[in-house]
Amino acid sequence: MPLDFGLLSMTELRTRPGEILDRVANNGEAFVIESNSRRKACLVPLSFFFPDVSPARISAEMQELADRGEEPRTTFTVGRELAFRFDANLDDNTTVEILILLPHGYPSSCPKVYANPISEEAPHRWADGALCLYGVMTGWNPGKHTVLTTLNLTRQWLKHYDTWLKCHEWPTPENLIYE
Repeated sequence: MPLDFGLLSMTELRTRPGEILDRVANNGEAFVIESNSRRKACLVPLSFFFPDVSPARISAEMQELADRGEEPRTTFTVGRELAFRFDANLDDNTTVEILILLPHGYPSSCPKVYANPISEEAPHRWADGALCLYGVMTGWNPGKHTVLTTLNLTRQWLKHYDTWLKCHEWPTPENLIYE
């Protein structure tokens, strides 16, 4: 989808930020921001990067994360998927980056989740290295589950991973290690 960019001065953006952002979000307008006759940045609607997901859904999910004190770093992948990044710590204080990718078609398609660093031998992962949080055809419920749900399941997966590192057996309810 091609965009027609209008020029917008930094002064105009500073004096009417709410109005400008509404024009971008609600009307699909795009702007190149100028300061001192130099082009500095651009404003484009979220739908340009993520065309098949409701901006209201993304906004609601980001608000849910903020309400729970989560502060994700968000980016877009080369394939124009929305990526949420979080940090977690294993029991040995190794920092693990959690990457939650929202695929095109989200929420009808479940997110893909990666954690790094994780042992190549770790069980309960898909062939591409994604964590196995949801089954192939069951488990993910687009009307009920969110990025926060996925983050919480990922943290649970990491606790199981910690147990696996200690006893080389993936935990079941009978062999979970509680500390």
